[in-house]
Amino acid sequence: MFSFLAAAGRRLPMAATALVLAVWTQHAFAVDAPLSLAEAQRLALARSRQLVAQDAGVAASQDLAVAARQLPDPVLRLGVDNLPVTGEERYRLTSDFMTMRRIGLMQELTRADKRRLRAERFEREADKALAEKDRLSAAIERDTALAWLDRYYTEAMMAVIAEQRAQAKLAIEAAEGAYRGGRGSQSDVLAARVAQGMIDDRASELDRQLQNAAVRLERWIGAAAQQPLVGRPDIGMLRFDLAALDTASLGAHLAHHPEIAVLGKQEQIAQAEARLAKANEKPDWTVEVSYLRRGPAFSDMVSVGVSVPLQWDRRNRQDRELAAKLAAVEQATDERDEMLRQHLGETRTLINEWRNNLERRQRYERELIPLAVERGAAALAAYRGGKAGIGDVLAARRDEIDLRLQALQLEAAAAQRWAYLNFLYPSTQSMPPVASGERQ
Repeated sequence: MFSFLAAAGRRLPMAATALVLAVWTQHAFAVDAPLSLAEAQRLALARSRQLVAQDAGVAASQDLAVAARQLPDPVLRLGVDNLPVTGEERYRLTSDFMTMRRIGLMQELTRADKRRLRAERFEREADKALAEKDRLSAAIERDTALAWLDRYYTEAMMAVIAEQRAQAKLAIEAAEGAYRGGRGSQSDVLAARVAQGMIDDRASELDRQLQNAAVRLERWIGAAAQQPLVGRPDIGMLRFDLAALDTASLGAHLAHHPEIAVLGKQEQIAQAEARLAKANEKPDWTVEVSYLRRGPAFSDMVSVGVSVPLQWDRRNRQDRELAAKLAAVEQATDERDEMLRQHLGETRTLINEWRNNLERRQRYERELIPLAVERGAAALAAYRGGKAGIGDVLAARRDEIDLRLQALQLEAAAAQRWAYLNFLYPSTQSMPPVASGERQ
């Protein structure tokens, strides 16, 4: 690349060469720029076509609401009445006094309250589409966070394995040196190599997990998923009021959850349809005005008429329709209440698991891992002093690796619960005060 720029400098002015170099440098750093969780979520939201589709749905419902407020289009009616078809006057429009050429307008007079209710029904559809957009935004942010955290912790586990792999190589060298010096056995060398093989196998498994995590992240943010990750979020803090955990206010908070809000809008749609069914018990009239032109020897005429539907079987028609709409309202209400109970239980469970995983992870870092490190150091010192075998050193290091990986797995599990809890709502939606669930 630099040879290309040098050659270009011989043909282009210095300013042009500097511009090319600046563009290339900016592109190179842009590709390698670190990717934070917040940036990944921003990219996922900007890239989503689902949100664009919801905007189109909102616009469609709003346009239908405007149209529903209008009267139906008038009907133009053209025709010929009483045209003779036999005799000497057949097919003549002006000879018989009863023959008339007719032009008229017919207008259905839909009542204003019924048009208002029809428009309200579509307005509730627009509100539901907006609630669906919030639900999708929260789901995109949550799933992007899960993919980002999955890759982050897989890379952290690979770093632990890489560190242990370097120590395993040193253990092999030490075992081979002791064997050549007559202080160790060949079985010690083989044990060290087996330990390294097991570490390599773990590294291979983690590499597969990392590739899958990158694929899941790429599904949301595209090529940016290949950028290095930076800025692990504080998984000990939530945008959720934990003080409300044991009070009825938790249910009040969750009542604004996007999925609950969608069902609430569906309930409002059902209520609007029920009110419209009630309004349909009063029929709409239709008015028609016609001008009838006869032959030049006869007077022209005007006709005026009114049409009224006869609801002769209201019990099996209008009343049944109203009953069906009222049942739909009850169904929507029950589904919303049941979903709220489900989310309440799931949220309590997630909070309990989140707290427990954080507490266990701290125990590993505060107690178990330091003890494993001390044990490894003691085993190594005993081995150097000829009081222990290489197997004791390898077992101590294996236990340390396991504990470090288990601590990271607990932290990853806590991070996963954190993502579910922290993005119950989209980040653009206000939340209760922040609370800490991690014991210091």
